[in-house]
Amino acid sequence: MKAYHHGDLRRALLASAAAAIEEDGVAKLSLRDLARRAGVSHAAPAHHFGDKAGLLTALAVEGYSRLGEALSQAHSFLDAGVAYVLFAVENRAHFEVMFRPELYHADDPALVEAQARSGAALYAGAEQMPDAAADPGLVRSTALAGWSIAHGFATLWLSGALPDMGTSVEDAARTVLRRLNS
Repeated sequence: MKAYHHGDLRRALLASAAAAIEEDGVAKLSLRDLARRAGVSHAAPAHHFGDKAGLLTALAVEGYSRLGEALSQAHSFLDAGVAYVLFAVENRAHFEVMFRPELYHADDPALVEAQARSGAALYAGAEQMPDAAADPGLVRSTALAGWSIAHGFATLWLSGALPDMGTSVEDAARTVLRRLNS
């Protein structure tokens, strides 16, 4: 293997890890294979992340940051749900890792902060719902309902378990998530 100098090795390793997870799943990910994919020494991933859990922690932080950004761009609670589903489909490896705390260091400060930001964006969307102003206690249950539906839909879509809906993931998600408003 010829060593290759990366301008941002950490970024390259995270991108390689995401590609490996999309191809083979998180269980088959190894730091040695990751180094091979990135064209660096087998010690390079450990130098940046310590161990596999450290690497997956960084991937989860990146995922929660991206999710928070996607949710904060939404103009409505429905749009936030659709953004959640699109995030999952477009960032499948991150999505696979983010909700499996046994894979990473769940107490990592950067992770806790990224989770809090994405959660705040989700709750901000729920606060826009018409009945939230009348009963602020509904914000939490509305946010949890929306999150549950969007997460479940995304998981079903990614696993291929949904029937053919004859439409794009965005349109299918919008159709299903619209039920939150009824």
